[in-house]
Amino acid sequence: MARSADSGLLRYFLRRLAVMLGLLVLVSVLIFAMVEILPGDVGNLILGQYATAENVDLVRQQLGLDRPLAVRYLDWMGGFLTGDWGDSWRLGTPLAPLIGRRLYNSVVLAGVAFAFVIPVSITAGIVSALRRDRLTDRVINGISVVSITIPEFVSSMFLILFFSLLLPWFPSSAMVPEDAGPLTTLRYLALPVIAISPVLIGYIARTVRASMITELGADYTRTAYLKGLDPRTVITKHVLRNALLPAITVIANQIAWLVGGLVVIEAVFNYPGIGQLLLQAALVQDVPMLEAIVLILAAILMLSNLAADLLYTMLNPRVRAQATGGAT
Repeated sequence: MARSADSGLLRYFLRRLAVMLGLLVLVSVLIFAMVEILPGDVGNLILGQYATAENVDLVRQQLGLDRPLAVRYLDWMGGFLTGDWGDSWRLGTPLAPLIGRRLYNSVVLAGVAFAFVIPVSITAGIVSALRRDRLTDRVINGISVVSITIPEFVSSMFLILFFSLLLPWFPSSAMVPEDAGPLTTLRYLALPVIAISPVLIGYIARTVRASMITELGADYTRTAYLKGLDPRTVITKHVLRNALLPAITVIANQIAWLVGGLVVIEAVFNYPGIGQLLLQAALVQDVPMLEAIVLILAAILMLSNLAADLLYTMLNPRVRAQATGGAT
């Protein structure tokens, strides 16, 4: 039976992976088509508005833009899959190492943010549920609602004003020096992390609270209490495990929000991440860079959702039974 369940889970994973790959191909077509219809001629963008028609045509030939659209798409996807993402039209440098460095910086920022957000939000949600309808619950709920409604741009401005200008505790720029140690790095990342965390904490805390309340009122919880089990044991070994399952999906969904939020945060704090690079590429219409970054971000979102779905399926017996066709 265990082998049957494992094979069923593998088939489920392969089906979801096939769907994800199909969606990724569709997204790549949409990205390529949308970038292609951007206003302005590429030759004029590179050479300037006073370029001659002959020079513009020469640039288009050098970039391969005189070829059919389908041929250019296949070449682009082939190069992307083999790691050859082309060169930046503006910088003239290979895209792969440039995007790789910026992506690493964004992963560091997101990792520090989640390392702070996850324990704080889960703890807040648990405490709020256990203190339901009391002052503690009302305070946590109120803070969660307010934190969700504040745009990260506004919170960033207030943080810079108070903690960088009025109280010079943290630098206003998140441009971390290359020789910075761990503590110095955290000091530079403090304001961006604090700016991006409230929305994440609010959503996750409210999800954990709602799930905890549901599990605390479940039949198995009441049965455990009637059997005389220690309340702490019931909560930690039974209620908490089931209550945290929805948080997995919420955390994965917040990665999608984090991608958009990082564009604003990195721009405000001058952080050299993938979001700032995406904004710069859009402003100067660096088409190869724009296409590569958007496709990478789309792949990250799909992979995070796939991982969350598989983890939730493996941890939840009922969902696992449905996914594997009832095999246990």
